[in-house]
Amino acid sequence: MLSLIKTNSDSSDFRSLVVLLDADLQERYGEQQAFFSQFNKLDHIHHVIVAYENNQPVGCGAFKEYELGVAEIKRMYVKPTHRGKGIAGAILSDLEQWAKEEGFKSCILETGFNQPEAIRVYEREGYKHIPNYGQYVGVEISLCMKKFLVE
Repeated sequence: MLSLIKTNSDSSDFRSLVVLLDADLQERYGEQQAFFSQFNKLDHIHHVIVAYENNQPVGCGAFKEYELGVAEIKRMYVKPTHRGKGIAGAILSDLEQWAKEEGFKSCILETGFNQPEAIRVYEREGYKHIPNYGQYVGVEISLCMKKFLVE
């Protein structure tokens, strides 16, 4: 049974999943990953969701304020053994609902072209491609997306 728990970046389960995420990204992007790592600090993230299956942490995601009214989705990850079960979509949906409850009007995110499964999840969940924002402007391996939370 899947359960989604709201927490923050102090969660040891979240931190252990992020170690796996970072290893996966390092494998996909090699030396290029060093650029992205500087933007993925874990300190003071107040909005984190950890997914548990049979009381074991299997996935996570987070958001933080990017600018007024805009939440940035960060640190999305599902263990490879648990992919294809809708866990990423469930985490993302809960993050969006939480962001909406916190007053955010839209969510943005950055992913990479070497993560086709992530791109498919985001597209399936209604995210649209946008020009790269902030630190990702001009980064050719980055893909930025956005979803409006209110009509």
